Amino acid sequence: MLAFAALYDALDASTSLNDKRAALVHGLRLMPAADAAWAAHLLGGGKITDGERSGVGRTGVSRKLGKIASSGEMRRWLQEASGHPAWLIEDSYAHVGDLAETIALLLPERGDVVLGLGPVAPSEAWPPGLAEEIVRLRAVAGADEPARRDAVIEGWRRWPGSARFVYTKLLTGALRVGVSGGLLQQALAEIAQVPAAVMAERLVGGVAPTAEAWAALLAPDPVASDDPAGEPDDPAAPRAPGARPPADSARPYPFYLASPLESDAASLGDIHDWQVEWKWDGIRAQLIRRGGRIVLWSRGEERLDGRFPEVEAAAAALPDGTVLDGELLAWRDDAPLPFAVLQTRIQRKKPGAKSLAEAPVRFVAFDLLEAGGVDVRERPLRERRARLASIIEAAPSLGLSLSLDPPDWNAAAALRDDARAKNAEGLMLKRRDGAYRIGRKRGEVWKWKLDPRSVDAVLLYAQAGHGRRSTLHTDCTFALWDGEALVPVAKAYSGLTDAEFLELDRWVRAHTRERFGPVRSVEPQLVFEIGFEGVQRSPRHKSGVAVRFPRMLRWRRDKTAADADRLDTLKAMIDG
Repeated sequence: MLAFAALYDALDASTSLNDKRAALVHGLRLMPAADAAWAAHLLGGGKITDGERSGVGRTGVSRKLGKIASSGEMRRWLQEASGHPAWLIEDSYAHVGDLAETIALLLPERGDVVLGLGPVAPSEAWPPGLAEEIVRLRAVAGADEPARRDAVIEGWRRWPGSARFVYTKLLTGALRVGVSGGLLQQALAEIAQVPAAVMAERLVGGVAPTAEAWAALLAPDPVASDDPAGEPDDPAAPRAPGARPPADSARPYPFYLASPLESDAASLGDIHDWQVEWKWDGIRAQLIRRGGRIVLWSRGEERLDGRFPEVEAAAAALPDGTVLDGELLAWRDDAPLPFAVLQTRIQRKKPGAKSLAEAPVRFVAFDLLEAGGVDVRERPLRERRARLASIIEAAPSLGLSLSLDPPDWNAAAALRDDARAKNAEGLMLKRRDGAYRIGRKRGEVWKWKLDPRSVDAVLLYAQAGHGRRSTLHTDCTFALWDGEALVPVAKAYSGLTDAEFLELDRWVRAHTRERFGPVRSVEPQLVFEIGFEGVQRSPRHKSGVAVRFPRMLRWRRDKTAADADRLDTLKAMIDG
């Protein structure tokens, strides 16, 4: 645990990617295998309440774990452990904006009496490692409050300084320290001495927090050992021709992500070198048929087993050893439905007959990653697409995202302008001779999206953000006019520059009307242009609508609150 806290401190103190990678390599090498596996799992976005895994998926076979502690419980236990009054704890939390930091600041140092438990006993001279501490906490997950309280406070008593802070971060599930998936991948590849592309494949689905999984993660690469050419020049390139597919038949390939096209499309050259497709508004997924198994993975590395039975049934017609990349779409009468329809299915792990009838789903494939059990990602797109078309022809219940083939870039722009009528977000542009790479490799795959929809809205509420923004009021609620009243319609916390957020924070503090815990209501004066991808009806919201992916596009200093848009303007944009 102390080694993990030291690694966290080193990562938190650095703004250099090279320094962060070096800290990861050094820190993980020093830890025992079980601790290193848990450290990589947590830094990769996992939580201590993730279930036991028999595979690599975040939703693989697992036993359901209950909670260890809620925010409210920890604030109450902090009051008992520290002796501070509730008002001081709540006020400190509202000011600091981070529960783990609040607890670390308000608790007495280790060795002081906490709930009558006394100082650290001699038997605790050798503190437990990260894995051992997590086993102790997981043993009380879902237990009654006294058992969970004693376990949590025992950790507060045991760990000093920054280790106590990191320990509480584990409980809150807010362990964000500026480690991206790519950075973790590079560090682990260096530790294992394997190509970055190999490590990217091993990390799909996350790191299972066991010593056995850690050993498998760091194993030599059998493909590279057979290849005298060694590691490819491009660490994001796919494996060598004929590379073996993942040993685990349920494991997907790392997704190849498009970059946003921010320049004139004509700058890409001859349009005939590019395949043009609709950019569908659905759930990106890989559909796998290997060894008689059918597995569906989302781009978020979540297994979707059982959630889309009509897709799994259609996949039974695929030849064994096939992996498709594509989009899950709500679909009826040979056309996609709005995303709002698909959204009714997303959280249903076992949809009933009514749900299946009201929101039928189809998998629309746009790339072939594996055929006949052979990794074909290095083959040119034109070849992969030709083979994909023949495969889909034999499995007609699955869809194929057809090439639009506009004659020039002006015609492509006209298609893009019509995307919303097709329930699409814009166009995809893919170089026909390109390979299927790993991650966001710029140059060969672009997303040419429509400009976001937007409204001018009034700032009503603000609260502190998290992490490095925990002292700034960056999480904002915006409203539109409904008659003479301002009605909240969206929350946004991104889109402004650091300088603008600093200025906004000063303004919020100077113009606060009321405080509700960490939330401040402010004078309705500031107007911001709020961008979003879509609008749908929502009976759960007072406004009756909900927007997708809201963000602040710009601070409208040229407008007053009276100039903001009306709720009817937003409702007129409702999808479908």
